[in-house]
Amino acid sequence: MRGCINTGAKLNLFTVTGRIDPLGPGVSRVTVCRRLTLPTVVTASNLTDVPLPQARATSSAPIAVEKCPDVTQKLPGWQHWPGLDLLHKRTTACNLQPQQMKLKEDMNPLLLQVFRSVVWVYSVITFIPWYFLSGAGNNLERANRIKARSVSGLPLGPYRATNSQDKLVAWMHPNVDTLDKMFKYAASRFPQRDCLGTREVLSEEDEIQPNGKVFKKVILGNYNWLSYEEAYEAAKCFGSGLAALGLKPQCKIAIFCETRAEWMLVAQACFMYNFQPHGLNETEITHIITSKDLLQSRLKAIVCDVPRLQYIIVVDSKPTSWPNIPRGITVYSMDAVKEIESKPENIAVNRSQPESSDIAVIMYTSGSTGIPKGVMVSHGNIIAGITGMAERIPNLNESDIYIGYLPLAHVLELSAELVCISHGCSIGYSSPQTLADQSTKIKKGSKGDTSVLKPTLMAAVPEIMDRIYKNVMTKVEEMSKLQRTLFALAYNYKMEQISKGYSTPLCDSLVFKRVRALLGGNTRVLLSGGAPLSAATQRFMNICLCCPVGQGYGLTETCGAGTISEMWDYSTGRVGAPLVCSEMTLKDWEEDKPNPRGEILIGGPNVTMGYYKNETKNCEDFYVDENGQRWFCTGDIGEVHTDGCLKIIDRKKDLVKLQAGEYVSWKGGGCFEELLTHRQHLCLCQQSYVISFVVPNHKQLMALAEQVQVRGTWEEMCNNSQMEKEVLRIITEAALSAKMERFEIPKKIRLSSEPWTPETGLVTDAFKLKRKELKSHYQEDIERMYGGK
Repeated sequence: MRGCINTGAKLNLFTVTGRIDPLGPGVSRVTVCRRLTLPTVVTASNLTDVPLPQARATSSAPIAVEKCPDVTQKLPGWQHWPGLDLLHKRTTACNLQPQQMKLKEDMNPLLLQVFRSVVWVYSVITFIPWYFLSGAGNNLERANRIKARSVSGLPLGPYRATNSQDKLVAWMHPNVDTLDKMFKYAASRFPQRDCLGTREVLSEEDEIQPNGKVFKKVILGNYNWLSYEEAYEAAKCFGSGLAALGLKPQCKIAIFCETRAEWMLVAQACFMYNFQPHGLNETEITHIITSKDLLQSRLKAIVCDVPRLQYIIVVDSKPTSWPNIPRGITVYSMDAVKEIESKPENIAVNRSQPESSDIAVIMYTSGSTGIPKGVMVSHGNIIAGITGMAERIPNLNESDIYIGYLPLAHVLELSAELVCISHGCSIGYSSPQTLADQSTKIKKGSKGDTSVLKPTLMAAVPEIMDRIYKNVMTKVEEMSKLQRTLFALAYNYKMEQISKGYSTPLCDSLVFKRVRALLGGNTRVLLSGGAPLSAATQRFMNICLCCPVGQGYGLTETCGAGTISEMWDYSTGRVGAPLVCSEMTLKDWEEDKPNPRGEILIGGPNVTMGYYKNETKNCEDFYVDENGQRWFCTGDIGEVHTDGCLKIIDRKKDLVKLQAGEYVSWKGGGCFEELLTHRQHLCLCQQSYVISFVVPNHKQLMALAEQVQVRGTWEEMCNNSQMEKEVLRIITEAALSAKMERFEIPKKIRLSSEPWTPETGLVTDAFKLKRKELKSHYQEDIERMYGGK
C-alpha cells in the first residue's frame, strides 16, 4: 500500500500520483500512473487500475493505492533522449485490468448474502440457454485471440492485423478508389434510404439565469431527411454552381461552418469536382462557405485578411444581405449557387473527376502543440482509412443511425461520417449544446437530439464521455441509501459478468435503462478518439450505457486511422491492433520486458501526402522505406502486447528540464480531468519549480470552501489565497504519501473561475490544451508565481 489519502467529508479530491475516480456512494478508486511524474498527463495507456482493498481514511470514502514495482529497464532506443532516466524510473511493470472497480454495497451483511444467493441461483438457471443463444463462447474466443502479428517475426514489427498479413487493404468496394465514386456507389445502392438529417427549429427564446446571464434556449422538432439520391443530386448541383462561379479543379475553397448537413454536401461537391476544401489558415482562397451566424460574428472580422476572396456562400436558405461586406466580395446563398448551375450558359460545364492520388482535403492538425499544420490528404488516403475503420465496426449496415456533432473540420468526425455514407447509414446532425435533454441550449421539458434520433452509432471524445460519467456519478451520490445500494449491487454484478465476457440483459433492462436513455437507448457501438480515455470512464460506458467502447488511435497524418480495439475486447487502457489498411512498427527498438516498446511508426495507404508548404517537417516526420511503403513518425511511445494490441505510454516531447537539471512533464491535465473537483488542469515547469493552473468544479470547490469557512462568490472563491492554499495542501499531502520527488510537486497554484473552451481559444475543438495560448493567457500570473512581479 502506498498510503491512504484524506479526501475530506464527501469530497473526492485528487492525488497527484494518479487519479481518484468516484465510483459511487462513499467510495473511490485510485488509478496509479504508470509514470509517476508530477505533473503528467495520465492517459488510458499510462494507467494501471488496481483493486479496492479496504483502507483507513479520515472520511467515509475509503481510498487505497495498490503498490506497483518500478521497472528498472530503460525505454528501448531512447538512451540518447534527455530525461529518459525519469521516464524509465517511473514506468511500472503492472498491467492489471479494472476487474475490481466495485462500488460500496452499503447493506446489512445478511441481506447482502441473500441478494447474492438469489443472483447466483438466477445465473445458474439462465446460464446454459443464454450461453448458447447469445454466442458468448464465440465472443470470448474472439476477445482472447491474437489480433495482430509481426510480419517479420521480430518484436520490432512491422505488425499487421491477422486478416491482412499478406497485403494491406486500400479500398472496400472494387474500383471505388475516390470519394466521388464512393458517394455515387452509395446513392445508387441506397437511393431512398435516409442520408442526412437536420432537426427543425420550432422556437427560440432568451432565458435569464440566476446570475443575470442570458442563454438562448431552443425547442426543436423532428428530423427532416435528405435521401441518398437527393443528397447526391444536391451536391452535384452545388459543385456545378461553384464551377460556374469560376472555381477550377484543384483550386482551394474554405469551409468555415458548423457541423451540419450542408457541410457534408459542400464537401461531397468538392470531391466530385476535384476542388480542395481546407481551413482559413491559408489566405489564398477565393471562395468561402459559411453560415449566417458565423458570417455575422466571426467571419466579418477576418475577411479583410483574405486578399483573394471573391465569393462568400452562406449555407442558410434565407436571403443573404448584410451590410459592411468589403467591396468586391459577392455573397450568395447555397440555393442561389445551385440555381446558377441550371442556367443555359452553365449547363455545358464539364466535371473534372479526381484521381486517387489527387488531394481531397487539406485537413489541419489540432494545434495543441503549436501552430496547426495543414495535412494534404488524398482521395486514396481517405478511402483506405475508412476501409480500415469500417472493418472494426461489427455488422455495419444501412439500418444504422449515426449522430454527428463533433467538428467536421477534424479528421475523426469526417472519417466517421464517410464510413457511414459508404455503408448507407443515416446521419442525423446535432451539436454539443443540443445533444441531450439536459444540454445547455435545450429548453427544459423538450427533447435533445439523442432522444429524438435514437442513434445506434456514435463517436465521442473523452471530454464528452467524462461529462456523462461525472453527471451520472454525481446523481448517484445524491440518491437515497437504498437506491445507491441497489445501483452499486447492479454495477458490481455487471462488472463481474463483463470481466468474464458475459452480458446482463435483465440488469440492463431493470437498472441501466434510464442511464442508457441519455444517448437515446439504442447505441450499440461507441467509438472513442481524439485523446486517451480513462479506464474508469470506459468501464462506466460498458456497464451503464450497455455498449462496447472502441478506443481508436490515429492522427490527422494517418487519416485518423491506425488502430481500433475490437468491440468484444473489454480490456481497458489499450487502443487495439492495427487496422487492415495500416501496419505499425517501433523505431529505435531494443528488447524490453515484458513487451517491446519504442516510438510508434504507422505505414500504409492511409498515410497522407505530407504537410502543406512545410518541406522541413515533411522530411522529419515522413519517409518511404526500401519497399516503397510510406511511413509517418507519430512521436508517441507505445508498447505492443502479446496479442498484438497497442498501448500508448507517453510522448517524446512531454518532458521539460528545470534549472537544477531535473525533468518533469508539463502536461498535468490528465491526472485531474476525471475528478469531481476538477474540470481542467495544466502544469507549467519553468525555472526551479512547478506551478499549476486549475479550473475547479463549481459544486465541489464551494463545498470545500464551506468546510474551511470561506465565504464569497465563485470568482471570489477562485481568487481567494486561502482556497489556493487548501487545494495546494491536499495536492502536496497526496504527492508525499505517494513518495513522489519534491521537485515534481507544484509549489504554487492558481484557481481559474473561467472554463477553458474552444471559444476562448485555450483548447482545441477536441478539448486538447493549447499550451502556448494558455501560457500567453496566464502570463501575468506566471510572472507573479515565479517572482517576476
